[in-house]
Amino acid sequence: MKFFVDNKEVLELNQTQQKIIQDVINQDIFVADMERRVNYIVSHKLENCYDSLIKRWLPTLRERYDSLPTNKDALAELVFAQNDYKPQYPIETQTKE
Repeated sequence: MKFFVDNKEVLELNQTQQKIIQDVINQDIFVADMERRVNYIVSHKLENCYDSLIKRWLPTLRERYDSLPTNKDALAELVFAQNDYKPQYPIETQTKE
């Protein structure tokens, strides 16, 4: 079983590794369960990153705008459109050095 991101293989489970997992996950639902788990991990990461982004920017956006989008994508795009927007990761890197 191989896992890909943008057509790049990022993980491969050999037959033994699959059997190890199938020791606790029924083999009839193994593929569906792996798909569900990957979906959950990526969705959970997205939700945490969104929450972090909005937590940082909501006070500023409330000062700048009378109303804000209720759609998550639209609100995130509004943040990204700000002239003073910078990704969080360089900020974290700078403070750790």
